[in-house]
Amino acid sequence: MRLVCYGFTAAVISMALSAMPAAAHVLLENKEAAVGSRIKAVFIVPHGCSNTDTLKLRVKIPQGVIAVEPEPKEGWTIATTKGKYAADYDYQGGKVSEGVQEVDWKGGRVPAKTRDTFAVDLVLTDALKPNTTLYFPVVQECEQGVSRWIEIPPEGSDPHATKWPAPGIRLLPKS
Repeated sequence: MRLVCYGFTAAVISMALSAMPAAAHVLLENKEAAVGSRIKAVFIVPHGCSNTDTLKLRVKIPQGVIAVEPEPKEGWTIATTKGKYAADYDYQGGKVSEGVQEVDWKGGRVPAKTRDTFAVDLVLTDALKPNTTLYFPVVQECEQGVSRWIEIPPEGSDPHATKWPAPGIRLLPKS
């Protein structure tokens, strides 16, 4: 009888551990924002990878997001990758066709069991669809291991149902 209980307990613990990454993923402090608005997107890193310090964070900027300005972070250097947008967007009385598509922070250190934040100012263009979720895939590199928070669930499904969910923000209608 005890053997059966231990087997059942081991199975429950195993299932709980396999579900842990989704419970402790990189997320956005902002839960929602209006289409057409300028926001400060704050990415929260809850801990390191495999109990080691975070050394680098990369955020992919989705289409429809422009005028990206990463905020400086003491002890870290910032690099951006620029490229052409899939479409031209209206911005400050003109059209923009290219801009930041990825932001990388490196050179600093977030201790393994410490929360920290990384911020980016950006514009959510009118081209984005209200009442949907916009995802920002993130790659967290640590002393040992990499966590790829890049899975984007189908619209309407539970984002926490994936093992490595990308942080997302619910888009509200333009105010």
